[in-house]
Amino acid sequence: MQIRPAMSNTRLETLKSMLEQDPDNAFARYSLAVEYGNAGDPERAVEEFRTLLATHRDYVAGYYHGGRALEKLGRIEEARALYEAGIAASLRKGDAHARSELQAALEMLDLA
Repeated sequence: MQIRPAMSNTRLETLKSMLEQDPDNAFARYSLAVEYGNAGDPERAVEEFRTLLATHRDYVAGYYHGGRALEKLGRIEEARALYEAGIAASLRKGDAHARSELQAALEMLDLA
């Protein structure tokens, strides 16, 4: 179990290095945000998801995982707004699967 933090730290450093070389690398930014979430730092994850979505409005997965990170922080209304923006992005892209996942996440907020 002690291997995970070291591996996570290595991934974080690798992704940060990739972004230093190419700050507009959407996949690296998304991956860094996910890695922060996996490392138990949802606040930094949200920051990275917001940075990603500011320049890549149609990176639909960022809306879902960003919303989940916001939920972990108890920021439910922000999560709701992000899911709704993600639904709009999924409609622009014609991504029915992503739209379905975002809609389900939004509906789960209403049940809580």
